[in-house]
Amino acid sequence: MDLHLTGKRALVTGGSRGIGKAIARRLLQEGVDVVIAARDPARLDATAAELRGATTRRVAAIAVDTADRDSVDALVAGAVEALGGLDILVNAAALPGDVSTATRLADIDDADALLDLDIKVIGYLRTARAAAPHLLKNGWGRIVNIGGLAIYKTGRPIATLRNVGVAAITKNLGDELGPQGVGVVAVHPGATRTERTDGAAEARAASGNTIGRIVDADEIAALVAFLASPLADALNGEALSAGGGSAGVIRY
Repeated sequence: MDLHLTGKRALVTGGSRGIGKAIARRLLQEGVDVVIAARDPARLDATAAELRGATTRRVAAIAVDTADRDSVDALVAGAVEALGGLDILVNAAALPGDVSTATRLADIDDADALLDLDIKVIGYLRTARAAAPHLLKNGWGRIVNIGGLAIYKTGRPIATLRNVGVAAITKNLGDELGPQGVGVVAVHPGATRTERTDGAAEARAASGNTIGRIVDADEIAALVAFLASPLADALNGEALSAGGGSAGVIRY
């Protein structure tokens, strides 16, 4: 299927590893020029070199701290300069495993909880705020926010909260930007195979969904590529679950 993405320009935060890296790779395969961004310059440069070796499209890497407005503004300005503009923003920058791992109210640390929200939720807003004028100038654009299925689960209050926040900002941005041609959607992956996943994690994931196996990062990337394309213009402000199906749960 031709997703009509050839020649589009994308910024993928959290693009040095995991789901973000898989998304960047898939967008490149679809003919998109890509800037990847992450906190660790060494890992970022290594990923960019790997991606360049597998594509003829433009690949650039820019280090960013999404908890810092100046850093985010510089990232978007650098991406626009490197690519000659911007059409797509994929927000996937978050600390793996969360900062706050508390499972009980008494164990919640304020600083950890606030950092988690600052990086993922407010960080997504910072990047969207900086990128939106460039997308609006084109008359078409897409923002895809990566959340997580912890949004629907109890047991880790801050993990739930930060993903609820992703859904909330997605709908707000969709309502504001959609009438001007910029669609905004969220994807909530569950347990996903990345370079960090071990056999025990795969087995747990396989027993916890309805497809009987862990979802691979490349599968999330394929979904995001479609959502980032003009073929998905009918979706705006929505959040899609992508964890292999939750048994016994009806959402509407």
